[in-house]
Amino acid sequence: MFKMKALMLNCSLKTSEEESHTSCLLQKAAEWLNKEGTETEEIRIADYQVSPGMAPDMGNGDEWPKIMEKVLSANIVIIGTPIWIGEKSSISTLVMERLYASSAETNEKGQAIYYNKVGGAVVTGNEDGAKESAKSILYGLQHIGFTVPPNVDAYWVGEAGPGPSYIEGGKDNEFTNKNTKVMSYNLLHFARMLHKHPIPAIGNTN
Repeated sequence: MFKMKALMLNCSLKTSEEESHTSCLLQKAAEWLNKEGTETEEIRIADYQVSPGMAPDMGNGDEWPKIMEKVLSANIVIIGTPIWIGEKSSISTLVMERLYASSAETNEKGQAIYYNKVGGAVVTGNEDGAKESAKSILYGLQHIGFTVPPNVDAYWVGEAGPGPSYIEGGKDNEFTNKNTKVMSYNLLHFARMLHKHPIPAIGNTN
């Protein structure tokens, strides 16, 4: 029996040894997806050696290829990022660049390899930058071939200045929880549609 797979790429600057607000919100999405029978996996990018560059494998210990294998096997890919200086994290930029490095590769129909996959964005942080971060991620994903359904950015931002972050101050936020549920279900709806009815190759092959 076919089972949907969702991959969550956590672009926190912290390794798995540290608590991550972004991870906490990603897991809220995972709960909704798991409820509908979707297999979910979260990868903390900071745990890996991911080299900058525009090649699928940069060599010298680059661990991106093993992450890319998981991207290719997933139906749903969610990029999670904290906000720093009003923008997505440097690691999320690195991930988007490495995804872009394979955008010229094609599937068996001659389409970009990201066709028939859906993408979303999760953002956490203080002050502003949530929409700017999500905008950058979602534009980048659709540009390389992902399908971006409506309302697939879920975020939480705290008050201006130092203060509680998501785990301390946002887990019960009604707006964030509603958007996380909407994002999860819309991603799943579109992933199911594309699995049953893939994008036809006519007109979009290289």
